[in-house]
Amino acid sequence: MIKKIHRRAVVIGGGPAGLAAAIAIHDKGVEDVMILEREPRLGGILNQCIHDGFGLTRFGEALSGPEYAGRFIDLVNEKRIEYLTDCMVIGLTPEKVITAATREGLLEISADAVILSMGCRERPRGAMSIPGDRPSGVFTAGVAQAYINKQDLMIGKRAVILGSGDIGMIMARRLTLEGARVEAVFEILPYPSGLPRNIEQCLNDFGIPLYLSHTVTRINGRKRLESVTVSEVGPDMKPIPGTEKIWPCDTLILSVGLIPENELSLQAGVELDPVTRGPVTDENCQTSVPGIFACGNVLQVHDLVDFVSLEAESLAGPVKEYLDGGLPDCRIPVEAGNGVRYTVPRRISGGKDVTLSFRPSAPMREVCYEAFQDGRVVSRLRLKKAVPAVMVHMDIKASELRGEGPVKVVARIEE
Repeated sequence: MIKKIHRRAVVIGGGPAGLAAAIAIHDKGVEDVMILEREPRLGGILNQCIHDGFGLTRFGEALSGPEYAGRFIDLVNEKRIEYLTDCMVIGLTPEKVITAATREGLLEISADAVILSMGCRERPRGAMSIPGDRPSGVFTAGVAQAYINKQDLMIGKRAVILGSGDIGMIMARRLTLEGARVEAVFEILPYPSGLPRNIEQCLNDFGIPLYLSHTVTRINGRKRLESVTVSEVGPDMKPIPGTEKIWPCDTLILSVGLIPENELSLQAGVELDPVTRGPVTDENCQTSVPGIFACGNVLQVHDLVDFVSLEAESLAGPVKEYLDGGLPDCRIPVEAGNGVRYTVPRRISGGKDVTLSFRPSAPMREVCYEAFQDGRVVSRLRLKKAVPAVMVHMDIKASELRGEGPVKVVARIEE
């Protein structure tokens, strides 16, 4: 028999975004908040991120992942916010009815507002279509991190890393500290895809080479990985014949991107952005389905967990406003122009100041980002350097907006 309950606000996902959102919503006066988390404990991916570097923006000090999560978990317990762990949400309707599998059986929760904070999953080998055998020794970076940091299991002695994502570079350092030899990191793009500080602290400080415009084109080995074939790639991202080189190794770690967990979003009829693969949201973090909000990595992949928490906290006011009677229409579309991959949010009301988040489409120096509406510049941001790995934030004042014409953000290189 399905147990049925009702809550004013339900947060799906108890990671950094979900925890911050639930606490902030509770602080706004919505005490009937519930967090649903599929893992045995709250904290999400932070529980396996034992390195420091978290909290510099949010708390002004360097914390490890578990320490950062612990601060929010303590607040959840202190405020007596209701949560369920070992709780897998398997259904979400446009009417905000949630179906979850728990230890006690199926649970059906009708909610007045739903906050999506399910995070991301890693892109696996199958998505890369790398030819070769299927030996042991091939891991995604997050799985490798979980084995070493949570289960105290060493995954190999000689590793190659494909992709210069942040988790991959952090694992290059972790493996080196555990006594393994990391041969190299290979990146298919002509520029690194991780944060500059991780390139310096995880690769350069440990003498691990980074090869740009290179990729793994074959996996070799029957029972256990024996080597990988690496080729240079051209501007079209295709391997260049004749550049193949064999790199002996027993471990291949894939750090080739994150995919927002949006199966529940699709069930609820939420519109997804083809670039971010997260929900299309307005300035209130509300999706295309009224009453369903999104924050954190399920919305867009962030550089730092501090920004995840701050984004999640920012939706508390709009959630309270929605529950108390509704939100203003957001009819002004926001578009990504030249040099900009995407923007979040995609719709604004023009009635209040907003901050746009976006990523450069390529590394640039001495760049000026401009937001135009009806041919007028409504905001301008100059940067000495911009890279796709670092998210850009641009403020737009409501007083600068006129009418409901679209706002377009473009990049211009200054001479």
